[in-house]
Amino acid sequence: MLSAGIHEIVLVVKNISEAVTFYRDVVGLVLRTEPTDEWASFATISLEHPQWLGLRRGTLLFEEYSPRPAGARFGPVHFALQALEPTPDGFLERARNAGLRVHGPQVWDNRLKGRSYYCYDPDDNLFEYWFPDRSRREPGGA
Repeated sequence: MLSAGIHEIVLVVKNISEAVTFYRDVVGLVLRTEPTDEWASFATISLEHPQWLGLRRGTLLFEEYSPRPAGARFGPVHFALQALEPTPDGFLERARNAGLRVHGPQVWDNRLKGRSYYCYDPDDNLFEYWFPDRSRREPGGA
């Protein structure tokens, strides 16, 4: 293995404030620093663990070197986070309170074993929250 994991994912967003509200209040992530009008950064595990979700309004670093034409360089993505919460109840309530439509559950009964719930963030990125089945640990797992 050549990687220690994903260090950072950066999403291009239209409105930092709206995106911060979604990822802080619905998903439950913790801001690393106070957001600005151009940037916000969240810890996806903990403030001490270097795996971040960045939100950027405008262009990304080195975007001008993209082989794709301006206006077609970036678009919505699908990404998933593993939930620490043992059940999806808290997430589903926060999403309902925010007026979001949640899709799922998608039940995974292969090596992942668990349930995923999906919703779109304010910038049309498909966010997946995966809730592992903690009652069905892999042999030798913690």
